[in-house]
Amino acid sequence: MAVCEVCSNDYEMSFEVHAAGFVHVFDSLECAAQRMAPICENCQCRILGHGVESAGRFFCCAHCARVQGHAELVDHA
Repeated sequence: MAVCEVCSNDYEMSFEVHAAGFVHVFDSLECAAQRMAPICENCQCRILGHGVESAGRFFCCAHCARVQGHAELVDHA
């Protein structure tokens, strides 16, 4: 069994995520998202979908990007 790095649950069905040269161990997708999903720089929500990026900054949507001065980003209509 392996211990989740977020909640410390010792779970026999835990899983590993290999990313950026590191190995992470989680017991659920919720814990994986909590640790690995980027955070919107405007509203601070976890970005679980595609999100948008501008100048190395991450946002959950084009609206949040525009609020922070990135007017070039638009959502699909």
